[in-house]
Amino acid sequence: MKPAPFDLVRAETISEVLDTLSQEGGNARIIAGGQSLMAMLNMRLAKPGVLIDIMRLNELDSIKRIGDNIVVGAGVRQEKLLSWPDLANTVPLITQALPWTGHVQTRSRGTICGSIAHADPSAEMPLALLALEGQVHLRNNRKVRRVPAVDFFAGMMATTCGDDELIESVSFPIRNAKCAFREVARRHGDFAIVGCVAVRTTTGVRFAVGGVADVPSARDWPVLQGSALDDALNEFSYELEARDDVHATGRYRRDLVRMIGRDLVREVLQ
Repeated sequence: MKPAPFDLVRAETISEVLDTLSQEGGNARIIAGGQSLMAMLNMRLAKPGVLIDIMRLNELDSIKRIGDNIVVGAGVRQEKLLSWPDLANTVPLITQALPWTGHVQTRSRGTICGSIAHADPSAEMPLALLALEGQVHLRNNRKVRRVPAVDFFAGMMATTCGDDELIESVSFPIRNAKCAFREVARRHGDFAIVGCVAVRTTTGVRFAVGGVADVPSARDWPVLQGSALDDALNEFSYELEARDDVHATGRYRRDLVRMIGRDLVREVLQ
């Protein structure tokens, strides 16, 4: 199947992007790497009237350390961030999670912000952004705003980004605390059946899960050991309301959350 007809705008400035979004609203879509959007276009799951190509905008292709955050522009490809020399020293969780995002070929084209915008609940970057309590930087012709990850993901492949807004960048807080990532997928590079993250905090641990509910979810716990940890993981796994699908049963997903969660939490609390 081929995409439905659309117009293409190869934006030369951010103002051109914002003007087009203002005029077209929900009829327009941003395209950067296109690794998710092109498949949706070909299957006609997405039928925008206008595609806005932002990959000529050099100001969006930047990785900056601003205060206590690493700010990643909308044009930064996944492989560029993975190869960034300071990544392991500033956001080690991304160093662990990015190699599981697609394959070498897709990471060479796909963008970090594109994965966040796509909001697949099984994707690694939305899970990492939530686990680190990162933010999404949005912009339209009238204002700029920052939305915490917990408020940005609104449902299965749905976000709170307005029709006239551009995801200009995302910011990952610099976290040198011990962290751990693990996922189970049918093959390496596939979307996760279950993905889990544990990050050591000043008061205990933050544990996040993707691939089970319609959005990634996280919990902050004090230092838990033994049966207290098992009880917390069991309660969390049921709150996610895992459902059966063609990839796994809800029971299998709950078991994975409990098993992987126990290992990761113990690892970061050592």
